[in-house]
Amino acid sequence: MTDRYLSFAGTAPGRFLTRRLGLPQPARLVRPGQAPSPAGAVLHLTASKSVLDLAPVLARTGLTPDESGTPAAVVLDATGVRDVGTLAEVHAALHPVVRSVAASGRVVVLGSPLDPADHHQCAAQQALEGFTRSLGKETGGGRTVNLVRLAGTAAAAESTLRFLLSPRSAYVSGQVIEVGAGDFTVPGDWERPLAGRTALVTGAARGIGAAVAGTLARAGARVVVLDVPAAAADARAVAQRLDGSALTLDITDADAGARIADALPQGLDVLVHNAGITRDRRLVNMPAERWSSVLDVNLGSVLRTTDALLERGALNPGGRIVGTASIAGLAGNAGQTNYGASKAGIAGLVRSLAPRALAEFGVTVNAVAPGFIETRMTAAVPFLIREAGRRMNSLAQGGVPGDVAETVGWLAEPGSGAVNGQVVRVCGQSLLGA
Repeated sequence: MTDRYLSFAGTAPGRFLTRRLGLPQPARLVRPGQAPSPAGAVLHLTASKSVLDLAPVLARTGLTPDESGTPAAVVLDATGVRDVGTLAEVHAALHPVVRSVAASGRVVVLGSPLDPADHHQCAAQQALEGFTRSLGKETGGGRTVNLVRLAGTAAAAESTLRFLLSPRSAYVSGQVIEVGAGDFTVPGDWERPLAGRTALVTGAARGIGAAVAGTLARAGARVVVLDVPAAAADARAVAQRLDGSALTLDITDADAGARIADALPQGLDVLVHNAGITRDRRLVNMPAERWSSVLDVNLGSVLRTTDALLERGALNPGGRIVGTASIAGLAGNAGQTNYGASKAGIAGLVRSLAPRALAEFGVTVNAVAPGFIETRMTAAVPFLIREAGRRMNSLAQGGVPGDVAETVGWLAEPGSGAVNGQVVRVCGQSLLGA
């Protein structure tokens, strides 16, 4: 659906009027396929001492390392910040350059994991979170700001830096992403990192699921499009377009996991839980059926299917599980106690299962949490509510299904093996919640 306000705000009269009235001034975002990465260089800065060897990784992102001109991106290594005094170096590094970052540019701050034995270090590193989220709400111009907590080597963060410094992350801002010291595999071709791998996406006949399937196929995966029998025709059409295959079943069936495993005797490398429904109503007016149906589809089926596939060894070592949460589950939303509960449950599943799945099966578990995404569902929302949803984020606009899909694609990459147990919001840094 066309965002007419965004189109108007990009015109000369629109820019004049929105400035005079103090209205949101969204910038048209640069996304994959629409334009190349912002012209310019990546500016590599350091606050306090660091032992990271970032130069080779940054050189491979496609942005030229430089310290002059208009940077398309700024990467600040703040891993050595350990106290209030060294936080001043964060200000000193970014203060002179942040205004010069190109439109639709990127700012990425690298921090360290919190050290529970050193409360000064914890305070200083936690301060980086408030700093980056605040800066993300200041920058404007389609720019994004994110914090990466890095426990391992710079190489472990390469897939994450490639994602955050590219148009693929156009609607991801104000996020804190932890990159651990886990194993990762450098793909032979960063443009097709999933070549030779099999990915299954639930609820993939349309909308966000279809976009996820397309993104994974573009990355080289053989995609299995799963949806309910009623959507069989749409599922087959998506599968045919992507040179994949369709699998129709009700994901809430008790034997859904077993049937998926039987249909994929060679195993599965990427499992994306995208299927979901809404049955909105305030709790005082919500019948038990509306509660139970949403919880069963959005959470119960995810738990049962994941357990069954892991127990049967259907997830190959090095596999990826990506769930779909929502900011409604993280921040709450009136009329969606059922939906919010189900999506918060996905976040709990991820945080609990991630360390065990990695240790026992060699599989990572993460989730995306979309905000306001332009879909047929949001197009049906009343005008004023829809406009509020679009504008209540730092980028002052709604996202598109491809924004969610690109984030899933990053989490699915073999190079993202050190990213585990994360719930990454794809919401333009929504003003709702933390």
